[in-house]
Amino acid sequence: MPETKPTRPAPTWRFAPIILAGFAVILLVAAGAIWFFGAPAPLQQAAAIGGPFSLTDGAGKPVTDKTYRGKYMLVYFGYTFCPDVCPTTLNDVAQAIDKIGPVADKLQPLFITIDPARDTPDVIRQYAAAFSPKLQGLTGTAAQIADVAKEYRVYYASHKTGPGPGDYTMDHSSILYVMDPSGHFAGVIRADEGPDAIAADLKKIVS
Repeated sequence: MPETKPTRPAPTWRFAPIILAGFAVILLVAAGAIWFFGAPAPLQQAAAIGGPFSLTDGAGKPVTDKTYRGKYMLVYFGYTFCPDVCPTTLNDVAQAIDKIGPVADKLQPLFITIDPARDTPDVIRQYAAAFSPKLQGLTGTAAQIADVAKEYRVYYASHKTGPGPGDYTMDHSSILYVMDPSGHFAGVIRADEGPDAIAADLKKIVS
């Protein structure tokens, strides 16, 4: 019986065109999936923050996101009955604005309430002015506040503390949002950084 020689595996290079073609198909499928289904969440996240809104300023006049075109917006959500986080953050923001000098002229800080039932235009105006003349308070109907909070991915919820209609507190996320002069998302700043760090972050973002 003749001796059978062992069969050698074909050189890897012979399959290179097939392998490369396979990778090309995978890339095309992935690109098509992104185009058809949308980009993955991490790629969509930045673009998804912010958007159009219709609210009321402290003078009782209607404003929209387009009212502030041409300036960077520094947006913070809270409420005037907030016992600690909101006043601390707004005080830090006011100090940070004083520290950035001419850069502040390019910035419009906004305090949007998540408690429109108690934060009327007059209440929000006086509250914002107590921190800085540059800070503008905004309120609106419950539906308008819900809409703008959704646009900015802001969480808030009320918790009853007593039997009266005003006996409640509000839980809410605490983040400073920066939008560019065209109204597009430019970055976020931690609300607990303190005035020096907030000022440094603003100088990096606001050009």
